[in-house]
Amino acid sequence: MKKLSSFSQWLYPLGILPGVLLLSGWHGYQWWRWAMSPVMIEAENQPVEIQVEVPADTSTRQIGADLEAAGVIHSAWAWNIWAFWLALQDQAGSFKAGQYVLSPGQDMTAIAQSIWTGQVFQSTLTIPEGWRLTDIAQALESQGLFPAETFLQAAQTVPRDQFAWLPADITTVEGFLFPDTYQLPPDGTTPQAVIVTMLQRFEQKALPLYQEQADPGLSLLEWVTLASMVEKEAGVAEERGIIAGVFRQRLAQEMRLESDPTVEYVLGRRQTPDQPLTLADVQTPSPYNTYLNPGIPPGPIASPGQGSLVATLNPVATDYLFFVARYDGTHVFSRTLEEHEAATQRIRAGRSLPSPPP
Repeated sequence: MKKLSSFSQWLYPLGILPGVLLLSGWHGYQWWRWAMSPVMIEAENQPVEIQVEVPADTSTRQIGADLEAAGVIHSAWAWNIWAFWLALQDQAGSFKAGQYVLSPGQDMTAIAQSIWTGQVFQSTLTIPEGWRLTDIAQALESQGLFPAETFLQAAQTVPRDQFAWLPADITTVEGFLFPDTYQLPPDGTTPQAVIVTMLQRFEQKALPLYQEQADPGLSLLEWVTLASMVEKEAGVAEERGIIAGVFRQRLAQEMRLESDPTVEYVLGRRQTPDQPLTLADVQTPSPYNTYLNPGIPPGPIASPGQGSLVATLNPVATDYLFFVARYDGTHVFSRTLEEHEAATQRIRAGRSLPSPPP
């Protein structure tokens, strides 16, 4: 009798457990159907479109939260679940940055597929300060817009008919493509159109800085060129003005600028702490080599940002004539060659590096 009673005690929970599981599964299924469904049903003659930006390096979780806030998906939680499923299917893939035109009339899988495959309305391109034309060309190619070489060829044509302020003696737009974030259409754009857009940004943001100076002391070309050297030399923003001051002081004393980035520009590579420039490197013949040639190089070696442009117009008054990198982004500044050589030896001894070229 006790055995029958014990069985009866288990019969009830065992009988209702499948029902509970079935009910929970049903509710979960209904929730998932709702989460995957379009947020709204569009009228045929009134399609709804919402422009959404996915910045570079945005997390999957943040994308879902932004889409939910924009009203194009029901649930960021469901988005994360579906994103996990996409990642399992395509482990090399990811959501792509850019501007998207999405519709709340689309279901969540279609919206996810658009962003996963990069079906952008506009492509987001960020040009960091200090990039060269070759860097910009590679970035454009990686966005799938056009080959890098096509852009580099277009950059050799200076559109003075549209930008009369461009210096008369430049043969390339190097240095005048303003570092910033740009929204570019993925289809139909041309290298020339990209160059015009970037020159317009320079015209809007950089050119007024120069034009507002009563006596800048430098031609437009000299200003941008010297600022590009400051940009490549300065590892921290606080030193830009001092580096600009050293360059101006050396020019005033008719000393060669002896700036490593100009040699790197000639060689097409960047030195590292473990592979510094050699004596043979700094003796490479080129009008841009400031170890061999006096004065400012014939043109910019990179695109300077606004901070370096401002610092070059307003250099710190200093009696420093030398500086050497500490390899942490900062420099040791010196007034005499003896101080400079001693500082250089200390830094290199600390890293067990070979002596620099004289």
